Amino acid sequence: MASDSSLLNSELELQQQEELYQQLLLQTMGKLQSENPDSKVIRPQPGMCVKTLTKLDKQKVFINICQSASVPPPPELSRDELVELLQSEDPTGYRVPMSLGEPHTEVDNSSQGCTVYDVVINQDFFQRCQKDPMFQQFLILVSLEGLENKYNLELSREWKVLKNRKFFGSVSEQNIRTKSRPVIQELQPQDSSTAAAKRPEFSLLVEPPAGDPEYLIAEIQLPGVPSSRSLILDVGEDRLVLTARPALYHLDVFHPFLIDQENSVAQYNTNTQILTVTMPVVSS
Repeated sequence: MASDSSLLNSELELQQQEELYQQLLLQTMGKLQSENPDSKVIRPQPGMCVKTLTKLDKQKVFINICQSASVPPPPELSRDELVELLQSEDPTGYRVPMSLGEPHTEVDNSSQGCTVYDVVINQDFFQRCQKDPMFQQFLILVSLEGLENKYNLELSREWKVLKNRKFFGSVSEQNIRTKSRPVIQELQPQDSSTAAAKRPEFSLLVEPPAGDPEYLIAEIQLPGVPSSRSLILDVGEDRLVLTARPALYHLDVFHPFLIDQENSVAQYNTNTQILTVTMPVVSS
């Protein structure tokens, strides 16, 4: 039986090109490490896979949250401290070290192309997040925010953790720093109206007080605000932002619940000058 020598030569060329590519890749990685001794290449271990969508065009996005002992752990944090952190004025003060990989394209079960990102965190911190739903929710939130900041994305907070699947596609090697850079905090110029505004007194109540929460109720005291027409309220899935114009009050608070935004209701009492925001709880 005769064979087509052109096909054999073509396959041989492809094999040689693949081998050459692998050699160049290894040389490049080695060169990167020799030029930058403060970094190293790691192969993270699978952890969990989160499915979400881009907000604008509703494209599927998968996030492989991976684990590695080479990534430094975040500062120790108790569950009570996490709740306090989420309710604080600036929860971004707590940093979770992570390595954010480049996006790669994979094919989903419907044979459609989708974008996948790999996020690598410390192995011990990942295991802790797996044992506590609140820590897991916090981990997913900071992963989404990290990807949004790095790649200028807007991702939906209505995510789904895939069962029986620790990663989507393939987990790639990543180049991480082995030494921390000196922390230099640059003071960004604040918007003058926000900087001048005061933070109002407020309280967050859960109904019912015992058992699974059904509603999260925010009561915000706004003395000096004559009507609701001067209020700008934004109820997010885990965040509440309020601005009272002109530059009277500004409130930006995170909370440890997922909220049904569409069915949330706000009511301003002009007599007591208290804004009440009633938010149905989806999950805690």
